[in-house]
Amino acid sequence: MRILKPFTVLILILFMSCENDTKTINELQNIHSILKTTFAPDKRVELFDVHFEFADNQLILEGETTTKKVFSILLDSLKNRKLAFTNNVRVLPDSAVGDKHFAVARNSVINIRSKPKHSAELGTQGLLGMSLKVLDKKGDFYRVQTPDNYISWVDKGGITRMNKTQFDAWNQSKKIIFTQNFGYVHVDKSVNSEIISDITLGGILQYVSEDNVFYEVKYPDNRIGFVNKNEAVIYNYWLKNLESPKENIESIAKKMNGFPYLWGGTSSKGIDCSGFTKMVYLMNGFIIPRDASQQIYAGKTVDNNLTFEGLQKGDLLFFGRKATEDKKQRVTHVGIWLGNDKGEFIHASGNVHLSSINKKEPNYDEFNKNRYLGSKRYLNIEDEKIINMKKGIKL
Repeated sequence: MRILKPFTVLILILFMSCENDTKTINELQNIHSILKTTFAPDKRVELFDVHFEFADNQLILEGETTTKKVFSILLDSLKNRKLAFTNNVRVLPDSAVGDKHFAVARNSVINIRSKPKHSAELGTQGLLGMSLKVLDKKGDFYRVQTPDNYISWVDKGGITRMNKTQFDAWNQSKKIIFTQNFGYVHVDKSVNSEIISDITLGGILQYVSEDNVFYEVKYPDNRIGFVNKNEAVIYNYWLKNLESPKENIESIAKKMNGFPYLWGGTSSKGIDCSGFTKMVYLMNGFIIPRDASQQIYAGKTVDNNLTFEGLQKGDLLFFGRKATEDKKQRVTHVGIWLGNDKGEFIHASGNVHLSSINKKEPNYDEFNKNRYLGSKRYLNIEDEKIINMKKGIKL
């Protein structure tokens, strides 16, 4: 019986210790949750995943984040509580990618996936010449962040990695932008010469020289090729001389009529609903959020009464599940209002096509009209989520 007493005391101490450890972890998890909700609520554009555990009476922090500032707030909270801890959290980018924290897309279209494997869901796409921030590496895949801040994984074959000096040189160089839906870059000044690669609407290459018929161009991996001047234009000239956005939005949107639907697609090779609106605005000099559920939180709210009145050409229309007492609103689709007397909007569903909210029109879309959630105006609106490319792009 004498042996049982100290053993019981030991059990009690261990129990109290575990109880205190559990309480501490719960407190830290609550702090982490508040910080994440406040500063990094959308994992598609900002990572803040930190986990806590006790091992050998030592608090261990594991996880990864892309936001040093918020992580510093968390660390300060631990220090203020006088908690000793081991910090194993990775602040991305880190040593996994060395000093090459940037990349540029080297293929006509790069597929950027939700996980580092080819079978993973397609999250988004990038166009030839697109600048990327490189965050992490796993196998043959790199975790990258696109100019609209979307974070996902791309196969190493689709990009050329660069250090800051190389990346700055690429961004500051003179470029051309491809303005046709589809085309080719050739090895010589002839459309009958060997093809280096295909190129799609919005693709960008470095300018080298020109003659009356061709631009000589350079890829981010230093390949040299030639693009017909009827199919491209000097990037800065294009950006400076964009036509009236409202009219140009309609013409660019209709230029994509018939493009096939592809979940995660943002190119002329295949496009989803928000990829379509994103691409239309890109070719009008704006970088907007990637997904419909993100796009609805940018711009200025219009048509509060859901009557399709007061809308202007270029406004984004959102559709989905309306809010109920038990469930929140869920945005699942988006299109672009064309503002004509037919009540038409253009969207990607099955393929890119025009639909109408007018019952008298042959392309009347009763399904989407009945699930209309509201509209947002992006043109002539100051919003940090809508990047005007004329003002520069920062990664």
